Order: sequence, then C-alpha cells, then structure tokens
Amino acid sequence: MKILLPVDGSAAALAAVRHALALVQEGLRADFVLVNVQEPASLYEMVVVHDADVIEKLRSDAGAELLAPAEALLEAAGLSYESEVAGGQPATLLVELLENYGCEAVVMGARGAGSGAGSVALALLQHSPVPVTLVRAPEPQGLDDEPADT
Repeated sequence: MKILLPVDGSAAALAAVRHALALVQEGLRADFVLVNVQEPASLYEMVVVHDADVIEKLRSDAGAELLAPAEALLEAAGLSYESEVAGGQPATLLVELLENYGCEAVVMGARGAGSGAGSVALALLQHSPVPVTLVRAPEPQGLDDEPADT
C-alpha cells in the first residue's frame, strides 16, 4: 500500500507521520510519499523579488526544510519513501499528487500550519478518491496542567 503523507511543519502533520509509523509497526506493509505544497507566490512577492526562479528556489528550500523531520522519522524506522515539494493550491494539488503517485490512502494532520483551520483537510476529505485519515496533534503537556500549590 502506498500512503500519501502531506507535511506542512505542523505538530498535527508529524503526529500523522507517527500514526502511519504505528500502523506499520502493527503489521501494515506500506510505502510512503511525503509531500509539501507551497502556495503560489503572492503579487507582493513577485513585485519585490522580480525573479520567478528565485521565488521557486526559496519555496523549494522551505518545503525541503519542512519535510526534513518527517523524512528523519521514516529513515529512523527504515521505511521506504519518496518526497516532493510542489507548488499550487494545496487541496487541489494533493488530489493530483495522490493520483500521480498511485496512493491508496492519505494520512494527514487534522489541522495544519495555515490559517484555514483544517480547510485543506476538509477539502481533501470531500474530493479524495481514496480514504483519508485525519490525525489530531497531541495536546501539549506543560507546567500549566499541574495543580497550583495552595
């Protein structure tokens, strides 16, 4: 089985990668496709930079940096994967990528790093031709959770 793992640098995205790893540890045989989708350049970026190649290089480098922690998790587990940084509208492009790679499932964070509060996940749920598993980020554990001394 080939599973698409969208990675955007959010805690939920890494939780999704860990969830996929747990499935493999429980016996699922899978290969993975890690993708990071960089949104198209804004008009401001185009006006300031003036060079589409420079913008593309910056986006490619940013995407590779966001993929690195997920790649490290898969490498540590000794699992096969492919990686891609792509540019476009995330929800639409993710459907295209899962079809291009022949993925049979998607495991992704329920809420990503963007401001859309799960809008990419919701759009993928509505348009994906394969099953989509949404994974919530773990709740942060901190000192605020401990009762105060009285």
